[in-house]
Amino acid sequence: MASQLKNVIVVGGSYVGRATAQELARIIPTTHRVLLIEPHSHFHHLFAFPRYSVVPGHEHKAFIPYTGVFNSLPNSSSHAVVQARVLSVQPQYVKLDREWQGSNQIPFEYLTIATGTTLAEPGTIKHDDKVSSVQYLQRHQEQVKKANSILIVGGGALGVQVATDLREYYLEKEVTLVHSRAQVMPAFHPKIHDIVQKRFDELGVKLITGARVVVPSERFSTDGSQYEVHLTNGTRLTADFVILATGQKPNNDLLRDLIPSNGESLANPKNGFIRVRPTLQFLDSKYPNLFAVGDIADTGLHKAAKPGAAQAAVAARNIQAMIEGKEPREHFSWSPAAIHLTLGLKRNILFRNPSGEQTEPTVKSSDNGQEDLGVEAVWARMNVPVDSPSRYHL
Repeated sequence: MASQLKNVIVVGGSYVGRATAQELARIIPTTHRVLLIEPHSHFHHLFAFPRYSVVPGHEHKAFIPYTGVFNSLPNSSSHAVVQARVLSVQPQYVKLDREWQGSNQIPFEYLTIATGTTLAEPGTIKHDDKVSSVQYLQRHQEQVKKANSILIVGGGALGVQVATDLREYYLEKEVTLVHSRAQVMPAFHPKIHDIVQKRFDELGVKLITGARVVVPSERFSTDGSQYEVHLTNGTRLTADFVILATGQKPNNDLLRDLIPSNGESLANPKNGFIRVRPTLQFLDSKYPNLFAVGDIADTGLHKAAKPGAAQAAVAARNIQAMIEGKEPREHFSWSPAAIHLTLGLKRNILFRNPSGEQTEPTVKSSDNGQEDLGVEAVWARMNVPVDSPSRYHL
């Protein structure tokens, strides 16, 4: 019976959490089941949010049912997706914000945290249900449509992609991006700045670097009235609409009830990410059954889905080893920062920082992009095939 199975929990159902849950379901023995705990009713395809916050008609495609997560995997009926928010992690159980199978606590033998980070909207959407999330993107599209001048705050991937999509889709709009550093996307080789600057020049996007926007204590107005924006270098700009594309906030609140063995925080106080060993177990030896993967883990790697997926496999194999009474010996490996970056509705690049003896980054560019970013393939990977446009509304 399911109640007799030992639980292996994954907290967080985005790209890396889903990959971790699926890899665990492939390899753990039948004495255990995987529970993927996620507050969203649907998988949030975050990579599409920049495009879908600007270009209308595709927003419903960004939210994919979790129904296919464990399909075609061993003992698929044993595993489950639990729609709930984990309020806190205890050494042997998690507390939920709602009941599941008659209790708001779920015991576990092993647990992996894959809660990632939160961005300002529209990089992250706060709603848990599909209807509200779709409506948020539609409202954002309308605000963009009404504005004649748009200011984007932040020169990471989100800001760059929104700026290029905006300017290409709405040629008449004035688009300005402000970034606090001298180079946009500073995690990458400086050549990416040159590529972005050239594309901005082609599209007519104004770039201001080396200055911060003074963000008001209350949210920027969205009533359509023009207002003044102050920069730290003394410049004043006017804009009809402001889009915040600022930094990531680690989702580590669920650790607050765990007491470290040595008095040091379980999360790195410098950045908020969970300290881990090379095995991706918590660094604190008091919690050998707790793992962290993806953006929330303090690995020193670039925060992205691809290195996160590799970590998912490492954590899963180590948990399998521990279930079998063996030592966890798999280590995550270093890889250079890389990104698939859109620079307009069709233009996109694959960019990878130098590694080894390389001195120059690897860059591949193409103009084969699709307006909906080829989202049908993502639905297929989620085991929810799209045989009719109506499927996107599931």
